[in-house]
Amino acid sequence: MQATKTDTTPEDALKPGWFVDSEHPDVKAFADKTVGEATDPVEKARRLFYAVRDGFRYDPYQLSARPEDFQASAILKTDANWCVPKAVVLTAAARAAGIPARLGFADVKNHLTSKKLSASMGTDVFAWHGYSELWLNDHWVALSTAFNIELCDKFDTKPLEFDAQSGALMHAFDQSGNRHMEYVNQRGTYLDLPLDAMFETFAEIYPGWVKREDGSYGHGDATTDSHDEAFHD
Repeated sequence: MQATKTDTTPEDALKPGWFVDSEHPDVKAFADKTVGEATDPVEKARRLFYAVRDGFRYDPYQLSARPEDFQASAILKTDANWCVPKAVVLTAAARAAGIPARLGFADVKNHLTSKKLSASMGTDVFAWHGYSELWLNDHWVALSTAFNIELCDKFDTKPLEFDAQSGALMHAFDQSGNRHMEYVNQRGTYLDLPLDAMFETFAEIYPGWVKREDGSYGHGDATTDSHDEAFHD
């Protein structure tokens, strides 16, 4: 199940993938309900963006090792998840709504990472940060839905707002002017999720991470940090 990097055409980015299962009935139902009566692609994209941003609480500790848990239809059954699954959902829902969409990835340096989380991972660089790219007004628009509005408000971080022209990627600074996210390495765009490559990278740069008995994967015991601390991830 290894996806390959691609210079996608809009036509290619309408086809379903194994992870981006945009033809699944649950994905279609989510897209139809969210889009409602909208017919304009930009308005459809705006509604889908906010539905995914705020409909799934950000939680980096829910990292499964099971490929099937990364399918959009499965992610829709959760109420909390991290950047990559949320990007998979937005990408799949956009395709279901007739909007070409693909996955984008970058390594980001988080200057506001909690000391405990940074120590457990051994780095403040987060590999394979996931976002979506939607084809709107004849160009690709990068949109990150990782952080929900409640967490942004709590931690004085500017929420990402939908912008069909410039996109919505992580802010370089928080509301107080402190350095926040820095994009340090672009990993390209993909039609489907490159899960094998992601986990190979995680195994290389996060040596303290383990596969747990419940089939999840991450930095030790998921209960040792609070979900509030997990926001700065």
